[in-house]
Amino acid sequence: MEKSLKPMSGYLALVISLLLLGGSAYLFIYGINDGENPDVTYIIISIISFFITCFLLKGLMIIQPNHSRVLNFFGKYVGSVKDNGLFFINPLYSSQKMSLRSENLQGQTLKVNDKMGNPIEIAVVMVWKVGDTYKAAFDVERYSDFVKMQSEAAVRHLAMSFPYDNLEDDHAPITLREGGDKINSILEQELTDRLSKAGIIIQEARISHLAYASEIAGAMLQRQQATAIVAARTKIVEGAVGMVDLALKKLSEENIVELDDERKAAMVSNLMVVLCGEKAAQPILNAGTLYN
Repeated sequence: MEKSLKPMSGYLALVISLLLLGGSAYLFIYGINDGENPDVTYIIISIISFFITCFLLKGLMIIQPNHSRVLNFFGKYVGSVKDNGLFFINPLYSSQKMSLRSENLQGQTLKVNDKMGNPIEIAVVMVWKVGDTYKAAFDVERYSDFVKMQSEAAVRHLAMSFPYDNLEDDHAPITLREGGDKINSILEQELTDRLSKAGIIIQEARISHLAYASEIAGAMLQRQQATAIVAARTKIVEGAVGMVDLALKKLSEENIVELDDERKAAMVSNLMVVLCGEKAAQPILNAGTLYN
């Protein structure tokens, strides 16, 4: 589990290191300036001071904004530093840099079957960042590769759980094409569940590409067009029937003309042809009667 660590400021250690480095150089020069009889004591003290300086400098750590360091002490997790600035830690600690910035992942276009077995192409774009440095560092091998692989698995599972549209499943409550925010919400939850073990936070996930696979795209387009035409024709017929019924009622109520069943049938036929035809009707002048 992640532990937040707040080390001491590194400015004092930096000043001490610089003073020791300067003193080491001065003692070394002073010790060898004694001609043929250099003072070994000063030289030894200068060498010791130099190694102490190097030891202290190794403990200095600079952390940039939105970055962190995961600290270990001979294989034991010590804590994570998320504050930014100059710090001093135990020089024997080993540290691992880790970015806390948000990152984009543009997933590759995957070819997968939807719930109805139709091959489709789908791709997602997601925004993620490291939330738990301990899990990201120790629970998975390489968390960036883990994010890529699990995001692909989540997209495949999403595509196989819902139909592309409701052409084959009229009762589907959610489809990939029309699901919108609901589908994106399901995708975000799927990614969160899969990536939480690596300490990854999903900030946003959206479908960036969705289409039928090329081998069936033409057939599905024709099917969509046919469905649209049938729906439009159904509306036209429903409207035409209502108009014909209204016309017959008006003629009867206002006693404009008396129509027997045969004349009504002929009128209905003519009106349906005019109202439902794709082209404008051509008027024909009838100088006779229906029976002659």
